Amino acid sequence: MKDGGRLSAAIEVLTEVETRHRPVQIALKEWGAAHRFAGSGDRTAIGNLVFDSLRNKASLGARMHGDAPRSLALATYVITWGNSLEKLSEAIANDRHAPDPLTEDETGNLSSDQTDAPKPSDQADVPSWLWPDFEAVFGDNAIEEGRALATRAPVDLRTNTLKSDREKVLKRLAHTGAVAAELSPVGVRILAKPGMARMPHIQAEEGYRKGWFELQDEASQLVALLAQAQPGEQVLDYCAGGGGKTLALAASMQNKGQLYAYDADRLRLAPIHERLQRAGVRNIQVRDPASSTLDDLEGQMNLVFIDAPCTGTGVWRRRPDSKWRLAERALTDRVQDQRHVLENASKYVKPGGRLVYVTCSVLAKENQEQASWFLENNPDFQSVSALDVWKKNLPDKDTPRYASERGDLLLTPASTSTDGFFIALFERKA
Repeated sequence: MKDGGRLSAAIEVLTEVETRHRPVQIALKEWGAAHRFAGSGDRTAIGNLVFDSLRNKASLGARMHGDAPRSLALATYVITWGNSLEKLSEAIANDRHAPDPLTEDETGNLSSDQTDAPKPSDQADVPSWLWPDFEAVFGDNAIEEGRALATRAPVDLRTNTLKSDREKVLKRLAHTGAVAAELSPVGVRILAKPGMARMPHIQAEEGYRKGWFELQDEASQLVALLAQAQPGEQVLDYCAGGGGKTLALAASMQNKGQLYAYDADRLRLAPIHERLQRAGVRNIQVRDPASSTLDDLEGQMNLVFIDAPCTGTGVWRRRPDSKWRLAERALTDRVQDQRHVLENASKYVKPGGRLVYVTCSVLAKENQEQASWFLENNPDFQSVSALDVWKKNLPDKDTPRYASERGDLLLTPASTSTDGFFIALFERKA
């Protein structure tokens, strides 16, 4: 396919996402199934056009005076990807599968310098109803943080120290451009590529199949590190999901002690079994919510780890369509879910044990305010400074920009070059 046909395909997929409210990954998969003549390079280019259009929907829509799928795809090709207007016109003229020729207004919007700056939420590519929440968290950095959440994410890997070490992984992945992560001592990063370029298929690598490393964002690695799971401890991962942080906790425990993996949604737990086998983990007991309870664990855990359900505002780089689907009601629901999870999970912590609260959100309502609510309603728990734990375990690394008075931490793409993650630590009084 030529660029003109790829643009048409991207417009078609974006239209499907907009009109039928389809998740973008499903819309792309269905388009590929219906157009089998498209090669892998074509599908990559189309996917990049679609995802970048959604990442920058507000700012591009302001530039084009409308966020229709055609406007977004054309603006992505020229403005985000840096192609000239002449190249776009040639791509359209030289391909019978291309979109219709540019209108006079489109040509003007794509070629003119903007004299009126878009409103701050559009500059930041943040939904306008959420902008007050962003400003409350980030202040003068709100636009910078929003823009960083609208960029492409790198591919981050966590070295599985049960089977390998980082130098071995870096050597094996040298052909991908992999480098050591800046913050995580076991992290490996492959930087995002621009435009239509394709990222390496990591799951096809021999090292992945052998369990030498796992796909895991660096922030996710760091919150697992700050949880400080120790060999020989009794640990409960209360919202284990697919098991990414569960595996990181198991590696910290060196396969010693007992780690319980639980999730209220058994479908989210499904991938964990294959991952455990590949990673060589032997100290995890998966508790299926349909067939077992956690009653025997009450008051017994040295550590309870909560990766709480949240709005996912911190992972917009990877799920840009979720940014525009998010509604105020969903935020309200997540806040209630988080309080329910905190109350339930805390009963498994033994006296002197620790509770770790994590979200992949950047919103105070899901983060600092929830930590404060928990402490106010659970006087048998006290706060522990995650900032102090950071300084102790990562003494040669800069401390995060966003730390509360309690020492709760917020990691962000702009400040730590990671996904957006929040962590608060608590201890049950002895």
